[in-house]
Parts: sequence; structure tokens; C-alpha cells
Amino acid sequence: MPGGTYTLVLERDASGPIAVGALGEIEFPAGWYAYTGSALGSGGFGRIDRHRAVAEGDNDTRHWHIDYLLGDAATTVDRVVTTEADVECAVAKRVDGPAAKGFDRVDAFGCSDCDCRSHLIRHEQREKLVDAVTGAHEAAQAETTAATE
Repeated sequence: MPGGTYTLVLERDASGPIAVGALGEIEFPAGWYAYTGSALGSGGFGRIDRHRAVAEGDNDTRHWHIDYLLGDAATTVDRVVTTEADVECAVAKRVDGPAAKGFDRVDAFGCSDCDCRSHLIRHEQREKLVDAVTGAHEAAQAETTAATE
């Protein structure tokens, strides 16, 4: 199975605190979230199936920060955007960077192995978040393609 970078677009239909491993308890308001990660190992994008299993309650293992959010009953996976390239941080930084009002990051979430501020961004409006995610993947892929030509 191919691998690369993925972004999970998540909906939280209720606000509430969640204990997120070493990050401690974090308040997660209702709204739309985008989590960017990588699936570069031998299982490739099979990692997304694991995330879906956690969200559906079929896998109780909590290994990554995102597992704690996905394991909460108020969180569902709306869609997944993928790019078959190692552009995880480039995508996360682009989604984190919109100047438009309404984008909020969850500091230190999902980025313990890099220097990003966060790999989880929130917005109240689904379409604005999806547009930012899609644009970030397209731009990161274009930069990677241009760099290899």
C-alpha cells in the first residue's frame, strides 16, 4: 500500500476535556479539526484504517496524541486528504498559517518529533478548514514536484 502524508478532517459535535497522554487534559471545543500525520512505513496509508478503527471504538490502543481525540465519542472522521509524498510538516505548517480569522491550533499536538507548533488545527466552519487542508496538500505536492524536476 502506498504511503505519504494524510490529513484527517474531524468533527466534534460536543465540547469537553480529553486527557491526551503526556500533554495532559486539553479542552476541545465543538467544531472542525484537521490533523496532519505521515504514513511512511511498510503499512503506508493503512495507518488511516487504524485511525478509523480507533474513532469507531474498534481499537482501544492509545499510542499517538490523535488516538485520544479519535477515541472520544464526540469525535468523528469526516474525510481524509492524502498526498503520496513526505510533506507532513509542510502541510501542517500551511494549515496552521492561514491569516483568516477562525483558525486555532492546539499547541504541541501531534508534533513531538518535529519543530512544528502543532499538527492539529481547529475551525468552526467545515468548508474553510477543508479548503485550507486541500490547498496545503496541493501546494506541498507542487513544491515537492518542482524540487525534483
